[in-house]
Amino acid sequence: MVIDLAVGDLPAGAVGMPGSAGDEDVAERAASRASELAPLAGWVNNAAVFHDAELHVAPEDVRALVDANLAPALVGCAVAVRHFLASGTRGAIVNVSSHQAQRPVRGALPYATAKAAVEGLTRAVAVDYGPAGIRCNAVALGSVRTERYDRLLDEQPAERARAIEAELTELHPLGRVGAPAEVADAVAFLLSPAAAWITGAVLPVDGGRSVRGPDPEQR
Repeated sequence: MVIDLAVGDLPAGAVGMPGSAGDEDVAERAASRASELAPLAGWVNNAAVFHDAELHVAPEDVRALVDANLAPALVGCAVAVRHFLASGTRGAIVNVSSHQAQRPVRGALPYATAKAAVEGLTRAVAVDYGPAGIRCNAVALGSVRTERYDRLLDEQPAERARAIEAELTELHPLGRVGAPAEVADAVAFLLSPAAAWITGAVLPVDGGRSVRGPDPEQR
């Protein structure tokens, strides 16, 4: 496992690789380092920037934010495919997307646009490199209880924090936000031989949020 040190404390067995996930040199170093530990057979693109910009006010800012969210997946796919082809490995890639790729939430236009592009990239990589035995899939996430999520709640007055949690409970038919381990399990499945006949798919890992009706967040 090679991760960005900025994500937080390194778990056991992980090797830090500081730098931007959208920088091809950084991604190449990560792939080469991983290949020293074991044959590179899987690659996960999971990096995002959560900022908004109004399209009619600053289209150049929107474009920059779309690139910031799309570049890590684009570069990661390129580097992974390059290594798979060089070693003759029938590797697998998983891109992390969002329910917003299909159902944008107001105030997140650059993010929703980029995630829609990530899903298009996923399908195109699957088609182009399937003949080499390379699979590419995506997971489209709902709300997940991460450090960022907890920090958001901690920054709110208690009443507002409770209201946010109540809204998110309502948004997800399973009645709660997800856990990181639940996302990791889905990603691990798509990387595994158990998913050998799955490519070009976008798997909702969202507690049912993508099939929910009216979205209270639109308020």
